[in-house]
Amino acid sequence: QMQLVESGGGLVQAGGSLRLSCAASGRTFSTYAMGWFRQAPGKEREFVAAIDWSGGTTYHADSVKGRFTISRDNAKNTLNLQMNSLKPEDTAVYYCAASNYAPYSVDSREYAYWGQGTQVTVSS
Repeated sequence: QMQLVESGGGLVQAGGSLRLSCAASGRTFSTYAMGWFRQAPGKEREFVAAIDWSGGTTYHADSVKGRFTISRDNAKNTLNLQMNSLKPEDTAVYYCAASNYAPYSVDSREYAYWGQGTQVTVSS
């Protein structure tokens, strides 16, 4: 089992920034691709960004490209999501997840481990 714990969410004004972190334990973090997903009230969970095991390859959804950046620190077993220029439509619960799929996946069904989520609220 892998345990994932997100942190860093909160309330921010539109145009502001937040940095989410995800602390991993229980399995070898560096062997897993990682991803961020989000779910707004009344909507399905959607892909935000993914990163391969080494951190050398990343992919961001079009809706966040140029504003969000995924990164990882395998020495610290940590996944990060830097979110800049936040918009009200970014309001959601954000989840980190781990996948054995290489180099990464945008499909939530291919992620085996999930965190409990952290709330991000962007006010207009």
